[in-house]
Amino acid sequence: MIAEIGHFALILALAVALIQAVIPLVGAARGNATWMGLAGPASVAQMLLVGIAFAALTHAYMTSDFSVLNVAQNSHTDKPMLYKVTGVWGNHEGSLLLWITILALFGLAVTLFGANLPPGLKARALAVQAMITVGFLLFILLTSNPFERLDPPPMNGSGLNPLLQDPGLAFHPPFLYLGYVGFSMAFSFAIAALIEGKVDAAWARWVRPWTLAAWIFLTLGIALGSWWAYYELGWGGWWYWDPVENASFMPWLAGTALLHSAVVVEKRDSLKSWTILLAIVAFGLSLLGTFLVRSGVITSVHAFASDPARGVFILGLLIFAVGGSFTLYAVRAPSLKTGGLFAPVSREGALLLNNVLMATGAGTVLLGTLYPLFADALDLGKVSVGPPFFNSVFLPLMVPMVLAMAAGPLLSWKRGDLAGVLSRLSVAAVAALAVALATWLWQGGSAGPWWAAGGMALAVWLLGGTIVEWAERIRLFRAPLSESLDRLGKLPRSSWGMTITHAGLAVLIIGMTASSAWKLESVQTQKLGETITVAGYAFTLTHVEDIAGANYMATQGTFEVKKDGRDFAVLQPEKRVYRQPPRPTTEAAIVSTILGDVYAVIGDAVPEGGWVTRLYFNPLVPWMWAGCLIMVLGGLMSLSDRRHRIGAPTRARAAVQAAKA
Repeated sequence: MIAEIGHFALILALAVALIQAVIPLVGAARGNATWMGLAGPASVAQMLLVGIAFAALTHAYMTSDFSVLNVAQNSHTDKPMLYKVTGVWGNHEGSLLLWITILALFGLAVTLFGANLPPGLKARALAVQAMITVGFLLFILLTSNPFERLDPPPMNGSGLNPLLQDPGLAFHPPFLYLGYVGFSMAFSFAIAALIEGKVDAAWARWVRPWTLAAWIFLTLGIALGSWWAYYELGWGGWWYWDPVENASFMPWLAGTALLHSAVVVEKRDSLKSWTILLAIVAFGLSLLGTFLVRSGVITSVHAFASDPARGVFILGLLIFAVGGSFTLYAVRAPSLKTGGLFAPVSREGALLLNNVLMATGAGTVLLGTLYPLFADALDLGKVSVGPPFFNSVFLPLMVPMVLAMAAGPLLSWKRGDLAGVLSRLSVAAVAALAVALATWLWQGGSAGPWWAAGGMALAVWLLGGTIVEWAERIRLFRAPLSESLDRLGKLPRSSWGMTITHAGLAVLIIGMTASSAWKLESVQTQKLGETITVAGYAFTLTHVEDIAGANYMATQGTFEVKKDGRDFAVLQPEKRVYRQPPRPTTEAAIVSTILGDVYAVIGDAVPEGGWVTRLYFNPLVPWMWAGCLIMVLGGLMSLSDRRHRIGAPTRARAAVQAAKA
């Protein structure tokens, strides 16, 4: 009965979404306040109904109701409760329901926190958001019903993919979806602005917090996914340019560009059409990622579904949403008033360069991801595009972007003095060159990869430039200490957010460079008592035993690790085989230090005696995770700025305030 209530709630949610998509939009066109006001209550009702459906499916998983087909296919009575709950979104149908729930949640958030929004913009944005919800509700009801019954029900379920029975994967999809779906709100505001024909500083101020929230969630979701792949798959790496990894990275790139572009609209009333286009592209890439994961056109450990009918439906939704948006953009964008002019060397110019490089990077990743599909469809043969392509094409685009990130915030609006900025960055330049030389000498010159010194120098340049910009804001060493401290206390949180986020990216670059350049690996057959040394760490395999888990059997190895003859750690990696479904997984054992990760994996036994082992030292990998967390912290700091909550002042009000000052 509870499953039927959930199904009926989705049907009612579709009806409410249709009302929300039509009546407020017509009301905004006619100036009818009553009709526009219907968008708020409709979004509340929609969230309530979708929430009931999500709760019903969660209840079915928690109680192991195998009369529900979705539960029977993806759960088992032996699963720990955490994975029964997270199993709700560990499959195609459930993940779609989570997606719809987050869509409704963002609509509710605009209703609750958008009291200062212009009524017309708010009504149109909520109507567009409801249109997106209608598409996904039709998708789930027509092709992917999570409440379909199974008669007779089996005694037990098939279980969840063991790779998904992990804390990292338990929380990775919700954060990723909060990012994907969060860009739908920026998209809705963009389409609403196109319909209204008005894009100004107030619009940019409203769209920025929703974009920033989506960016924060997507950053955290990508980081969690990378962390999971690093320790769960047992290959010692953290990114492989997998098509589904790319599917989440592309909207992140477009969203990052959108964040910076919206600043120019808000501060200088420029780049309006470009910002609208980025909002459309960011969400369009999110929809493309949904298509890649659910259509079956790619093979990946991340992929959910391979039903062609579902793929065609998502493709149709993608074409309708993105094609319709681009058509509207082509018609209305030329009518948007352009803002003030600016010189190429200016803060606007630096932000535009950031946008162009980010957009080009996203296009490069898109080309590399889709080219094998096009080649196959055109019968050009099977083509594989892997890390060598992306590393050689994408990474060079990011070098000038990072170089500009240090100088851009120091440039003045409208027209900047590049020579003066470079003079103020002389300390950062000297530090970067010193680090490059030290890195080159430390790795033995050309004995190490040539690009490692450049990567370290780039990170130090960005970090140094970020510190210089922060010091300039508070006039450190250029004014009395009391004045600097006073300025420090008055710094807007958005300024703190930028400083922290840029510093986090510098830390991330250090970790990425070191772990890629100087990773050490040893793969061998290792017998009990045998010692293998990697990067000065002596791994002795002392014990191997079979152990039983909650719903799996495992071969667990024990490594005693010594460093310089002293005890360092005991590592116990496992090779697990789950009972239902009967699949193997690898559980790496990792000890992290500030200098890197000591990493051990045990594999299968060999007939000659011993076990296959993989032993690694991954330099500065913890710096990557720290850099991601610092970036998220910076985003949260910026999001907490009260200016995002009160909106932008109108030009008339701003002029009055300036006159009074």
